[in-house]
Amino acid sequence: MITVERLIQHIRPDKWAELEAIDKKFNAIESGLGFPPKKRYRCISGRDNTDTVIIERQWESMAAMEAAYEKAFADPARQALVAEIVSIVESDQYELYMPLP
Repeated sequence: MITVERLIQHIRPDKWAELEAIDKKFNAIESGLGFPPKKRYRCISGRDNTDTVIIERQWESMAAMEAAYEKAFADPARQALVAEIVSIVESDQYELYMPLP
């Protein structure tokens, strides 16, 4: 079953340039770990402010997502990036969606 993953991040206002640089590193590592391409959106109106970024991925299945994240959690290069991003992101929230019949 297709699964849509959504990550909602609130970025520190002065950290957008740093986010762009680190995101390129995440893309390079995650593509090698089986992550599908992601789409990114910046909030311009709604419940969140303009320092909000939404990242979405569509996975072919929960099993594919689980396998990729297992590799990611064991990957030292990706874990180093996760430690770096702590100073950039104020908060984050993960959501998973499945298609309706």
